[in-house]
Amino acid sequence: MAGEIVDPVEMLRRLVAFDTTSRNSNLALIDYVRDYLAGHGVESKLVPSEDGKKANMFATVGLNVEGGVVLSGHTDVVPVDGQPWDTDPWTLTLKSDGKYYGRGTCDMKAFYAIALAMVPQFLKAGLRKPIHFALSYDEEVGCIGAHSLAAAMAREVPRPRAIIIGEPTMMTVVHAHKGVQVYVTKFTGFEAHSSMTHLGVSAIHFAGEFVHYLNTVQDELDRQFPPTSEFTPPAPTFNVGTIVGGTAGNILARECEVLWGYRELPDRPLAALGDRALQWLKEDLLPRMKAKHPAAAIDTEVRSSTVGFSPQGNEDAKALAANWSGSNTVGSVVYGTEAGIFRKTLGVPTVVCGPGDIAQAHQPNEFILASQITACEGFMQRMMEWCRRD
Repeated sequence: MAGEIVDPVEMLRRLVAFDTTSRNSNLALIDYVRDYLAGHGVESKLVPSEDGKKANMFATVGLNVEGGVVLSGHTDVVPVDGQPWDTDPWTLTLKSDGKYYGRGTCDMKAFYAIALAMVPQFLKAGLRKPIHFALSYDEEVGCIGAHSLAAAMAREVPRPRAIIIGEPTMMTVVHAHKGVQVYVTKFTGFEAHSSMTHLGVSAIHFAGEFVHYLNTVQDELDRQFPPTSEFTPPAPTFNVGTIVGGTAGNILARECEVLWGYRELPDRPLAALGDRALQWLKEDLLPRMKAKHPAAAIDTEVRSSTVGFSPQGNEDAKALAANWSGSNTVGSVVYGTEAGIFRKTLGVPTVVCGPGDIAQAHQPNEFILASQITACEGFMQRMMEWCRRD
């Protein structure tokens, strides 16, 4: 594969073919990218997960000096289980509507597929400022890999000028997003016959009270935040993702597990809403459960934490990305990315800007428009020309 020339669509086809659903290993994709770069004389460094089943990767095209650009993307995708796909999700399929279908086309393999395909051009350009690749694992389940990846790059990569997180923004520039905190709370009650409710504690009933509490806090937050906020919706938002519990219709449920979380504004402490909820569980709900039976318990653990991304300090990256994209739009989004992690760890101006529409992310029949691939190629070309200059 030495020196192989691959166009962006072919590179995307190859990357989509790797089933990198977060529950799987991403090593096959990482090995492919590493071999491809090595074929062009570009060395990669891996930052493996603790169990060694996954890995982050970073690499530098050009001289490893200060002032370069980081192109960042995550390798994992969300599951296709139970989704009504019209095509094979692991085969890139172009239809007559000008859309390329496949899992990860939009979120977010197209961004770094295009950049990887342009590596031969980058190498021939005589770059005076380097282009760094940063590929992470497990973004979709809480931005897990980005922390160690960013830390390794902070140690080993000379300070870049800007970081581009290539999540789908239709090639407009995003300078802020909410933070995300996710918890799992396990309610333990005491089993009894459903007719003898005075003898037991239903974990499901009390879990329901907790969900009601979160709804009341949401109502309070909605009243606090004016619709003039740059975020839509403007307030922090709670979500209960799953509730699992109980054994039979005639038994008070002994256990119930609630997966819940919230999205917080970037200028507010991320853990504050969670701490408030945990305090209510401890001081209000748990005593009422124990009053019915002393065996009752509530246990909570943090499942994932993604820091918010604030617009402050990103002006340089915004100006560069706006010039390369040709977009006059700079805004914010409510979904989370790895931008806050890279910004905080490396202390480098950062923006989110990539091909595709976030509305297609996680959907059956996920697609990216051919025109978005072309637009991202233009972005990379203008970035390359900037990197050629002093």
